[in-house]
Parts: sequence; structure tokens; C-alpha cells
Amino acid sequence: MPRNSQGYIRPRLWLEVFLWLNVAGLVPDIYLAHSMNQFRRPQEYLPLYFSLAAPPLLLIGLAGWLLWGRVMLWRVLGELVGWAAILVGVLGLIFHLESRFFQELTLASLVYSAPFAAPLAYTALGLMLIMNRRVDPDSEEWPRWVLLFALGGFVGNFVFSLADHASNGFFHATEWIPVISSGLAVGFLLVPFLMTVRRGYLAICAAVMLLQGAVGVLGFYHHFSASWHGPANSLFGNLVSGAPVLAPLLFADVMLLALLGLWVLWQHVPAEMGEQSERAITAPSMH
Repeated sequence: MPRNSQGYIRPRLWLEVFLWLNVAGLVPDIYLAHSMNQFRRPQEYLPLYFSLAAPPLLLIGLAGWLLWGRVMLWRVLGELVGWAAILVGVLGLIFHLESRFFQELTLASLVYSAPFAAPLAYTALGLMLIMNRRVDPDSEEWPRWVLLFALGGFVGNFVFSLADHASNGFFHATEWIPVISSGLAVGFLLVPFLMTVRRGYLAICAAVMLLQGAVGVLGFYHHFSASWHGPANSLFGNLVSGAPVLAPLLFADVMLLALLGLWVLWQHVPAEMGEQSERAITAPSMH
């Protein structure tokens, strides 16, 4: 199994597993979302078919890398899936906006149309697949790319939470929790790109990310509870027509991505000033 110079399993492998689970995990999400109108348009099957076909290809590439040492197979299949995911995401964004926004060009049409930014999850996953094959995971650039994608994920969570909950006028006060929480995450993840940070800040940032996971679990409970007590005759009917039950889990999902980036970046950031002073005092003299 590939390891880095410190003996730990390579972060590149952890990210690859994360991406595989996300691509495969989009299958039930897409099925529930597009079942609302019973896949009325043929193009609505495109993301579903992609999410069914991509995981086996990625698994073949991963097996080739880990079991047979065929790194090129892993790279080629991953890039193929990555570019296809980018295309699916961009097309999905256009189709979602075309559903109402392009006809009316109003903020209300943006809120009440199909979730316009949701397909960009495919684009983000595709970009990460490509990045994971082109950037050295032992460099500081790699964790910063991971954190940049996590930052984008929380920006998406902020937009989703704001637009989705605005559609019912924030009827419950708890609907503000994911908006405030994702805004907090965006602020903390933005700092490492604006200034030099130390390990103490990364530890605080990790705690904020853990909070996002708790918000995701809480949101999943509320969404599932609403579907469980919904008006439809079956749970599946309530899941299709009710609050998107899987959407809050995006907070926990992006949390894992951010924690991976913070963990790897920890090895590259400067030590605390106190640690530097202590090392200078205890270091043996060269004279």
C-alpha cells in the first residue's frame, strides 16, 4: 500500500476513497431528486447513469494502482471520469437554470427553480479527481487545493441552505442554523489563503469543521423526521416530495474533506513561536 516518507498511508489514497464514495453516493440523491417529476426529461437520466458507471471505472483504476502497480491505469481512468464529471456538472447547471431562471431572470425564480448549483457537485468531484493525479501529495500545494475545494463546498452549503430555506420563508428558526454555520466555516477556511497560519489556528479550524458535522447530522434528523411524518401514504413518497433528506449530510461530507486538508497542511505550516524558541534553546551548539 502506498505510503509517504513518514510511513502514513498516502493522503492521495484517502482522497481517492473519499471521491469514490461521493460519486457512488450521488446515485440515491439523484434518484430521489429526479423522481419528483418521474424523470420527465431524458437528460435527467444522465447524472444517474454517470454515477452508476463511474464507480466501477474508478475501482478498476484503484485496484490497478494498489494491487498491480499500474499507476498509469489509475491516472487515465481517473482523468477520464474526472473530465466526464465536469461535463455532467456544467450541463446539469445549464439544465437546472433553464427550468425557470433563464425565462424570468429574477431572484424568486432562482430560489424556486431546480437547485441550480447542485450539479456542480459533479464538477467539483471531477476537478478533485484530476488534481489528485497531477499535484504532488507531499507538497504544500496539495492540502491547499483540498482546502480550496472544501471552501467551495461550504460556499455551496451556504447557498443551498439560504435558497432552500428561503423558499418557505425560514418557517422554523432552526433553519438559520446551517446558514450561520456554513458562513462560519467559509470564514475560517478562507484565512489560510489570505495569511500565514500556524498549527494552533489549524486546530481551531478543525474544531469548527467538527461543528459542521454535528450540524449535518442534526439537519438530517430534522429532514428525515419531517419525511417520516409527511402527508404522503408512503415514506418514499415523502422522501421524494419533502425536504431533501440527504442534503444536510453535505455538511458532514465536506467536513471530512476539510479535515483531510487540515491534517496534511499541519505537516507544512510553521511551528508555534513558543516551539521555535524552545528548539533554539535546546538545540546543541555547533561550536
